[in-house]
Amino acid sequence: MTDHPLPAAVETLRRVREDPHRLGHRAHGSEGPVEGAGHGTTGPARKRIIVGYGFWIFLLSDIIMFSCFFAAFAVQRGATAGGPGMRDLVEMPRVAWETGALLLSSYTCGLSFAATNARNLLWTQIFLLITGLLGLIFVGLELQEFISLASHGMTPGRSGFLTAFFGLVGLHGVHVTLAGMWLLTMMAQVQVKGFRPEIVHRLICFNLFWHALDIVWIGIFTIVYLMGAIA
Repeated sequence: MTDHPLPAAVETLRRVREDPHRLGHRAHGSEGPVEGAGHGTTGPARKRIIVGYGFWIFLLSDIIMFSCFFAAFAVQRGATAGGPGMRDLVEMPRVAWETGALLLSSYTCGLSFAATNARNLLWTQIFLLITGLLGLIFVGLELQEFISLASHGMTPGRSGFLTAFFGLVGLHGVHVTLAGMWLLTMMAQVQVKGFRPEIVHRLICFNLFWHALDIVWIGIFTIVYLMGAIA
């Protein structure tokens, strides 16, 4: 009498749900370790796993750095030294345009990777270009804001509050600028080399970085600008 196949199918389904990308210790339908996952006797993990893991560590370290700047701003918020406070700095229409540009760029960035998954070179490049242009608009508006504040004597050396403000917002602006340079590099690599596995992995990392910057900006918009305007 043969065994009923249902228990084996249920076990396979359980393994798929627990480890859909085969990154764990066991392969589907096998008791052995997954080749290239870095477990057991299969040797080192594949480059995709190593790069992804390392990039997540980088993102977490970056988030920790931003957390320190957020903490510094919270501590120095009232240290105006008799100078301007947050209400004197906030120009909500400009901040709203900055926020809209950056959030829209996150959407187009996601569309670019959808085109990458479809291996559509034209639309990948188009959406990456739009993402870069929206990022450029954001950086331009932020530079306008800093120049306007400086022209009115609101510089980082004026007070502890302004030091923390320029430090936090400026740090994010530098990140967006560097991300824009990375985006141009990726566009060139995609155009020349196509959708090689290593290029796709780099595009995945770029998408993660760009979306992380959007998340940080939401924190800045809420804590620095929005709460500052109503405080």
